[in-house]
Amino acid sequence: MALRCAGLLLSKELSSSIQQQMRSLGTSSRLFASDFLKNSPNTALDKSLLNRYRNLKTPDGRCQATYLWVDGTGENVRLKDRVLDKIPAGVQDLPKWQYDGSSTYQSQGENSDTVLVPRAIYKDPFKPGKNDIIVMCDTYLADGTPTPSNKRHDLQTAIAKVEHEEPWFGIEQEYTLLDVDGRPFGWPANGFPAAQGPYYCGVGADRVYARDLVEAHTLACLYAGIDFGGTNAEVMPAQWEFQVGPSLGMKASDDLWVSRYILQRIAEEFGVVVTFDPKPVDGPWNGAGAHTNFSTKDMRADGGMKAIEAAIEKLSKHQERHIRAYDPKEGKDNERRLVGRLETSSIDKFSWGVANRGVSVRIPQGVANAGKGYLEDRRPSSNCDPYAVCNALVRTCLLNE
Repeated sequence: MALRCAGLLLSKELSSSIQQQMRSLGTSSRLFASDFLKNSPNTALDKSLLNRYRNLKTPDGRCQATYLWVDGTGENVRLKDRVLDKIPAGVQDLPKWQYDGSSTYQSQGENSDTVLVPRAIYKDPFKPGKNDIIVMCDTYLADGTPTPSNKRHDLQTAIAKVEHEEPWFGIEQEYTLLDVDGRPFGWPANGFPAAQGPYYCGVGADRVYARDLVEAHTLACLYAGIDFGGTNAEVMPAQWEFQVGPSLGMKASDDLWVSRYILQRIAEEFGVVVTFDPKPVDGPWNGAGAHTNFSTKDMRADGGMKAIEAAIEKLSKHQERHIRAYDPKEGKDNERRLVGRLETSSIDKFSWGVANRGVSVRIPQGVANAGKGYLEDRRPSSNCDPYAVCNALVRTCLLNE
């Protein structure tokens, strides 16, 4: 987990040149000329035409804000853009906004006004203005109550009670790239690639697909201000992983939603589809998770293994609660993934161990050697709501609920 802090340090060093690099990668990739993506409507558009408008100067004192939120599915984001007449110094300067919740599975048509409340600000790698921003929001019904899909509200309530514990989270987001016909990107049209083995952290055109897209995503996330830890090719071909954190409190969850959005926006430009489905291909292929690393001040202190083991003991008594919280369909998605093989534990049984990737909760070897650090919960699915995952960890391990 500590190794993934590198992205935090790098993000402070990078200048606006990253924005130009990311756009260059996105517009010059040879993927646009590939017959493989000939059915993707987005690749038919000439991206260079937009540049003449990007070069227009935004009037002083004005900026564009992309309001981003989680819809009623609990696994997809939506967005609206608005122009602000004042450059905000923080979320307190941003107005609330409304949208049609009946079109996002969050309200009924006869009372559909749903409220967006700004919570976090990021630099926007897609808009040209130096002050343009992405705004992560949570959602409320007209009467002021959180929408059912607003898991951020519950996490914020829990975090406020345990601030003295200094909870850190780091999340390892796995995802799979598809062509527009739903086939894993780069896979043979009428068959399957060679068995898993050479693809994890691989190099070479026969082992790794769409690295341009992945590197563009890294640049864009660092520019945005995300605590981005790194990225790697995963075990199944066309599957990748990136990490956010470790971050204190709410930030890792906010960062993960915004980084998912940035990934999907970049994939739009490449004409590639991103799926966070936890088992995109049936058979002997690894699924996709969002392994969540968790630690507290006591876990990170000398002798912290005792606090880690105490947290694991609490987790062992609430398997069903965590399985329900760890995918948006309350465990139904993870039923396809947590099958006790292919580097997963069984969905029905809690287990833990040192350096074992087939358990529910893993203690990395480095943590065991140091006698302090963090635990890795390997159960969350790739399409989980990180607010719900982190909330479950805080309430079980720190609030003893």
